[in-house]
Amino acid sequence: MHASIILKVLGSLLMLFSLLANLPPIIVSLIYDDGMYQDFLSSMFIIFSLGSVLFFSATSNKKELGTRDGFLIVTLFWSALGIAGCLPFLFSPALDLSITDAVFESLSGLTTTGATVISGLDQLPKSILFYRQQLQWLGGMGIIVLAISLLPMLGIGGMQLYRAESPGPVKDNKLLPRLAETAKALWYLYLTLTIICAVSYWLAGMSLFDAISHSFATIAIGGFSTHDASIAYFDNPAIDIVAIVFMFIAGINFALHFTSWQRRSFRHYLNDPEFLFYAFILILVSAVTVNILYFSQIYDGAFDAVRKGVFQVVSFATTTGFTTADFNSWPLFLPYVLLYAAIIGACAGSTGGGMKVIRILLIFKQGFREVQRLIHPKAVIPVKLGRNAVPDRVIESVWGFFAVYVMAFMLMLLALLATGLDIITAFSAVGACINNLGPGLANVSETYGHLPSTAKWILCIAMLLGRLEIFTLLVLFTPMFWRR
Repeated sequence: MHASIILKVLGSLLMLFSLLANLPPIIVSLIYDDGMYQDFLSSMFIIFSLGSVLFFSATSNKKELGTRDGFLIVTLFWSALGIAGCLPFLFSPALDLSITDAVFESLSGLTTTGATVISGLDQLPKSILFYRQQLQWLGGMGIIVLAISLLPMLGIGGMQLYRAESPGPVKDNKLLPRLAETAKALWYLYLTLTIICAVSYWLAGMSLFDAISHSFATIAIGGFSTHDASIAYFDNPAIDIVAIVFMFIAGINFALHFTSWQRRSFRHYLNDPEFLFYAFILILVSAVTVNILYFSQIYDGAFDAVRKGVFQVVSFATTTGFTTADFNSWPLFLPYVLLYAAIIGACAGSTGGGMKVIRILLIFKQGFREVQRLIHPKAVIPVKLGRNAVPDRVIESVWGFFAVYVMAFMLMLLALLATGLDIITAFSAVGACINNLGPGLANVSETYGHLPSTAKWILCIAMLLGRLEIFTLLVLFTPMFWRR
């Protein structure tokens, strides 16, 4: 590893974050005259100063990051972001949060989890509300992906950084010949979708402030809202439809969006096995949910059952976490179905969390292959996605991920139980945080503010594990990683 280049990149990332995260809320604060701009100025100065010290203290002629460098930078940066991002929450007199709560809220935003410790959102200053939403937008596509497009200006290659940051089992996909061009293309697409989503929300009936704020959380699949009641606050079918459409779009692999846009064809969606499986899961779970809600007479008519049911399914399955209904009052079967859908999550390469649809699909196919091998022991049976055979190395990585995921889940569940939480709250809290979902069941369906501090720190680790897809973080705790 090269300490100098690591410090240089980490410093540049912190300086970039200080400006992107704090300048817009300062403008919002001045527009609405809420008196919060000084807190954001202080936060920006502290983070930028720290980044500058790291950047200018490093001197290196190395041009390319190594594999270990990439893993360490990504982990250190996301951990540092959680601390740096909490400063406005700590400085704000309107919140009065502890360090634990401030870090939890910051990490929840940056990892696009959407779990909150704050209540009374409707009464908070506009700049604070905007800052929360913006954290999710910066964390959605990943500020590192943006930074990769700028690293060549520093004379630094970012392929290893891209591999460590990218979600999903396949890490070498480049849409364009140069990595920086790929990163720029993804960010342009991300920004375009956000603008279209904001305009759609505005036309559907939201105020301009709410439209922009909720577009951040929708495209980032974050789930933060400017109101305690989330999307239910608006009670507007048109807004619900906009949210459903853009949550669905954001849950699709952005590389697939880019390819389809570049070639001006929707055929690529229909030829993509992961997209088809993703759509199938949403349709199946929606059908089950709507039918149970309708025949249980939870709502007065079929329209409300469809509207509430489909919204919650898409919100949970994409790990967004918006709510339009009290799903805890639904038949007990449904909340658990929603939670399991969140564990599957969205597509690889999207802004969503969970295990990713592609991994679940490969696990199913590998399981079916093993059944076939029992019948034909000597047969050569490849696992295929579409017409392409999947290398055994990828299958092995998927099974390895699944095993480590289950072990991490169980350990954190036991740790939460040790803090005094009941089994349903503990199970759903771990599931909601490690899958970057946000709302859980029972006592964490609305806010995490009443949980013990120890439990919140455990869940902070869960959110990081989910955002970094476990291996990126856990690899740092292996002796092999630190050997020369």
